[in-house]
Amino acid sequence: MGVSALTALLTALLPGVVGLWAAFRRVDVFSALTEGAAKGLQLMAGILPSLACLLPAVYMLRASGALDALTEGLTPVLEGLGIPPSTVPLMLLRPFSGSGALALGGELMARWGPDSPVGRTAAVMLGSTETTFYVLTVYFGAAGVRRPRHALLSALCADAAGFLAAAWCVRLLF
Repeated sequence: MGVSALTALLTALLPGVVGLWAAFRRVDVFSALTEGAAKGLQLMAGILPSLACLLPAVYMLRASGALDALTEGLTPVLEGLGIPPSTVPLMLLRPFSGSGALALGGELMARWGPDSPVGRTAAVMLGSTETTFYVLTVYFGAAGVRRPRHALLSALCADAAGFLAAAWCVRLLF
């Protein structure tokens, strides 16, 4: 059995298994589905404004030349650390927006190629860092945390370590 046949089989069986499990547990599947969809739409409505602001802001920074100036200024430091300077926009956007960072990562891979050092570094950076501000906003808001400043500093340090480790791992392994 090939991978595509197995995927098709699992795709067909999954809803049936979930439906049987829900029936066994006596869960109203339709109500749970509509409630989940409503929560998903609320989440989407909460995320959409930040995406609508962040992506144009990054493109404006790029169009104004400010991003290029920042990249040029940081190039000696980044090259000394082994980080491709082309990944600066990704490193700036990733803590704010996963979707925006994914779009920028795709753009980097389209420009430099997915098997290039820049493309590989961008891919590893996307997988080894987090959307810090989104996570702090959503999870700390849900938990009622009022002063997340130490967690924010720690999370941003973890992001910096993830960016650095991504570049070093790509350099070491490829």
